[in-house]
Amino acid sequence: MYRIQVEKGNTYQVENKGEFPLVNEQPLQWDVLRIAPGRYHILVDNHSFNAEVVKADYQAKSFTFRINNRMYHLSAKDRFDLLLEKMGMSNTTGHKINDLKAPMPGLILSVSVSEGQTVKKGDTLLVLEAMKMENVLKAPANATIKAVKVQKGDRVEKNTILIVFA
Repeated sequence: MYRIQVEKGNTYQVENKGEFPLVNEQPLQWDVLRIAPGRYHILVDNHSFNAEVVKADYQAKSFTFRINNRMYHLSAKDRFDLLLEKMGMSNTTGHKINDLKAPMPGLILSVSVSEGQTVKKGDTLLVLEAMKMENVLKAPANATIKAVKVQKGDRVEKNTILIVFA
């Protein structure tokens, strides 16, 4: 079962059972035709829809669709997310990221941030060379850099603190 929230308003319970999915315990009888990668033609109750997947973040379970030239933002929770939420352990509240540690021993090839800089989730922070491979370490969340503990050319061990976030 999934709980789908659209535009921070409408919420739907979706289950895959049988030939058609159940939406709020009612079968959704639709016909879906893939017309190109990420583009679909959907027919529901004699209504035609052109749908395009604009953005899909499977890890965060958030999606943006363009349906008949109107944008829709969706977030999904699967049965595990719902169970954690029921137990009061929801990961949607987020937790503060305090620092970035070296995932393995290696050599710092470059540092792309400085103290006081604001970064967004996914921004490149630094490049760590380990076993002849360059590993780009990215921001795990939106944050402000409190301190950069390494510089280009430093050798680090696993779990060495590289960057501290404010």
